[in-house]
Amino acid sequence: MNDSVNDPATEAFVAHRDLLFTVAYEMLGSAADAEDVLQETWLRWVKADIAEVRDPRAYLVRIATRQSLNRLRALKRRKEDYVGPWLPEPLLTAPDVSEDAELSENLSLALMYVLETLSPTERAVFVLREVFGFGYDDIAAAIGRTTAATSQIAYRARRHVDARRPGTPASPRQARAALESFRSALETGDLQGLLEVLAPDVVFVSDGGGLRLAALRPVVGTDKVLRYMTASVLKAGGTFTSEPTTVNGNPGLLLRVDGVLDGVLALRVENTRVTGLYYVRNPEKLTRVESETPLTSR
Repeated sequence: MNDSVNDPATEAFVAHRDLLFTVAYEMLGSAADAEDVLQETWLRWVKADIAEVRDPRAYLVRIATRQSLNRLRALKRRKEDYVGPWLPEPLLTAPDVSEDAELSENLSLALMYVLETLSPTERAVFVLREVFGFGYDDIAAAIGRTTAATSQIAYRARRHVDARRPGTPASPRQARAALESFRSALETGDLQGLLEVLAPDVVFVSDGGGLRLAALRPVVGTDKVLRYMTASVLKAGGTFTSEPTTVNGNPGLLLRVDGVLDGVLALRVENTRVTGLYYVRNPEKLTRVESETPLTSR
């Protein structure tokens, strides 16, 4: 990449880099793939006639979307052979992401898990429209469809997501309180405390990718979730500890056994109860939880 601060192409790319990464990550659920999309976007951007580009932000997002779509289609084929549920790669995020309620909701593992049920084109349209607020004309140019067709795709994708979307998330204060209650009960083995913080219809989704032990399908209901979690802790052996963190702008825990990272648990909190637990154990997805990843919708 050209290091000259006076190079318009470099300046524009650097100015929108975090946005491009966020768009690619929201579409792909993989930081490594999002980084590859950034590199591909840069290579195409420097070949463009910058003087003819009226809106660098929209143009760059268009390139990133096309590259993301190509990767998303390839990923979809790989996911068909994935062992168990596929969860997004969790990211340690800065406080500003948590403070942006709309962004943190859209980046939550709970919603991104729902986005996995969309087709690649539907996901691209939903993300660009609902998460980043792009107009139908810009989205149509990015995906190679007419504006009218893009509007119809957005309508279908929105209905699909709304039918599966979790309820309204709790306030940051409520979420932190629920996280602390859950953590305390988990570490002390207080089953009654867990019963009080978990919603009756709580859903537990775990992703081991065939590399670590995980449930092969979602576990639903307080009793079943508690039995599964208790059995998992016993099987892990050693000293079990948890550390509060912020995952994709939402409350989460880094879980360790004998000081070694075992996985990342993201919590979905509605009102004062935990309604969703998303546990990523696949070691290939645990590389972005030690340092913050900048994300933005602007």
